Amino acid sequence: MALIVSGIGVSRGIAIGNVHLLNRGSAPEVFERKLEEHEVASEVERFQGAVAEATNQLRGIRDTIPEDAPKDVASFIDSHILMVKDSMLRKVPIEIIQEQLCNAEWALKQQLDKVVSVFEQMEDAYLRTRINDVEHVINLIQQILKDQQFTVQMKSQPLKGSIIVADDLTPADTVVMQNQNIAGFITEQGGPLSHTAILARSLGIPAVVGIQRARSLLQQEEKIIIDGADGMVLAGIDENTIKKYRQKQREQKDARRKLNSLRNISAKTRDGQRISLQANIELAEDVNALKLSGADGVGLYRTEFLYIDRDVPADEAEQYSAYRKVVRTLKGKPLTIRTLDLGAEKEFDPDYQGPLTQNPALGLRAIRRSLKDTELFIQQLRAILRASAFGPVRILLPMITSYIELVQSLSLLDQAKRELKSEGYDYDPDILVGAMIEVPAAALSATIFAKQLDFFSIGTNDLIQYTLAIDRIDDQVNYLYDPLHPAVLKLIHLTLQAGRKAKIPVAMCGEMAGDPRYTRLLLGMGLREFSAHPSNLLEIKQIINRSKISELESPTKKILSTTVPAKIHPMVDALNE
Repeated sequence: MALIVSGIGVSRGIAIGNVHLLNRGSAPEVFERKLEEHEVASEVERFQGAVAEATNQLRGIRDTIPEDAPKDVASFIDSHILMVKDSMLRKVPIEIIQEQLCNAEWALKQQLDKVVSVFEQMEDAYLRTRINDVEHVINLIQQILKDQQFTVQMKSQPLKGSIIVADDLTPADTVVMQNQNIAGFITEQGGPLSHTAILARSLGIPAVVGIQRARSLLQQEEKIIIDGADGMVLAGIDENTIKKYRQKQREQKDARRKLNSLRNISAKTRDGQRISLQANIELAEDVNALKLSGADGVGLYRTEFLYIDRDVPADEAEQYSAYRKVVRTLKGKPLTIRTLDLGAEKEFDPDYQGPLTQNPALGLRAIRRSLKDTELFIQQLRAILRASAFGPVRILLPMITSYIELVQSLSLLDQAKRELKSEGYDYDPDILVGAMIEVPAAALSATIFAKQLDFFSIGTNDLIQYTLAIDRIDDQVNYLYDPLHPAVLKLIHLTLQAGRKAKIPVAMCGEMAGDPRYTRLLLGMGLREFSAHPSNLLEIKQIINRSKISELESPTKKILSTTVPAKIHPMVDALNE
C-alpha cells in the first residue's frame, strides 16, 4: 500500500533509493560523578584529550571536501572546529571540573545548558538555530568521552545510493555521507535554517526534515522516493511511480546544468524590466559565494556573529576591519549592513544568572536594544561609516516599529558622523539608510517611514510570524506559517505601494525572496529587488528572465483580492505554469 508522508523540504531534488536507518541516538546520557582532589588533574587531561580528538576528527572530515565544492561546505566544518577551540568549550569546562570536583561529562553538560539558555532568548530564528551547532560539537566531545563515536562508525557503513533516515544529522555527518554518495536523507528533527539543511542545499542532496517517527514509519531497505521541493516522502511505491520520478530527476538535472550559463547574464524580464538580485550573507567569507551566483551585491549582511559566542562584543576597530574586508571584496558592488539584531538583554554576559525576558519576541531586541545601549549602537554606526569610505555601503535598521525609533536612530547616526568628521575620518556623508519592514506596524506605517528613509527591505521571516502569531521553528505550530496568507500579502503590497509613492526602492531579504515558487507573484506585486541565499539566485534569475511583468499583473491582482488561503495556493501554482 502506498504511503505519503509530509515533512519540511529543505533541499530540492528527487531521490530514489533504499532506506538506511541510522540510529544516531540522542546526546549521550550524562551523570554527575564527584572527584577526589587527586583525580582532578587526570580528569582535566581526559577532557583535553577528547577535545583534541574532536578537533582531529573534524579536520579529517574537512580534508575530504573537494576543492571545487561550494565554499560554505568547508566553512560549516570550520565553524565547528572554531567552536571546539573557543574558550567556552575548551576552558570553561576545565574551570567547572576544578571548582566543582566533577567529571568532564557533567562539566560539559552544565556549560551546554548555560549556552542553550542564552540562545533560546534570541528571537532571530536563524540565530536561534545556531544552538544546534553548539550542541553538535558538545555531543561529539561527549561521544568521544564515552567512546560512542557515531560519525566515525558511519564511515564504515555501505551507504552508496541509500536514503538515510535518522533522528538528526550534523554537518560533519552530512559531509561524510556525501563522500559515500548517498541519494538523500530524511530526519525527524531540524528545520530549513539549520546548518545541516543549508549544507544539503549547497551539496545538492535532496532532503526532507521534521518527519516525526520517520524511523518507525519507514522500513530498512524498502525503496522510497523523496521530493525535497514539496517535502514529500513516498513509500510502498510501484514501478510506474518510480519511472515517473526518474523522468523528473533527469529533467531537474538538465535544468541545473543550464542554470550555470546564467551566471554572467543580467536578470531582466521579457518586457525589459531590470531586476536586482543580491545575496544574504552572515560572515565575511560568504562573499566568495557571490562569484558563483552572479549576485549584484549584498542585500543583507547580518552582523550578529561579531557579538555572539564571546564575553564582550567586537569593538569598533574589529567591526570596521570586518566590514572593510567585505566592501573591498565586493569591488564596487553595494553592501547593505544590518545593524545588531539580537533578542535578549544579557546574551553577551556568560556569567549572567538573573531572569531574562519571558517573551524575547516582544521584548528588548534589534533596534530597541540598540537605542537602549546607545554607546554600543554608535560604535557600530561609526564602524559602518568608516567602511563606507571604501565603497558603496547602506545601513539597514532592523525591527523599526514606530516613528520615534526612526528619528532616534537617524539622530544617533548624525552624531556618529559628527564625531568621525571631528576626528578626521573619511566616510560617505550621503550613506543610504533603510529600514527592515518585518512587523505589521512597520508595514502599516511604511508611508510615514518612507519620508525619512532611502529604501525599505522586507524581512518576510519575521513579518509572517508576527502577522500570524506563530513561531516558525516550533514543530507544534509551524504548519500555520504561510507566506501566502492574505494578511501577509496585503502587508507586503502596502509596503511596495509606499515605496513607489515615495520613489524609494523596496527590496525583500526574507526566505520568500529566495523561494522560486513566489518569484512571479512578487514580480506581479511590484518587487524589483530580491536578496536571498547565493545558492538560490540563479534559479530566481532564470524565472525572471522567462517572465513578462505585463502578463503577471492581472492574475496577481486577483490573488491579492482573494481572502481564502486555500484558494490562493492553486492560483499561485497556475501563475508559475
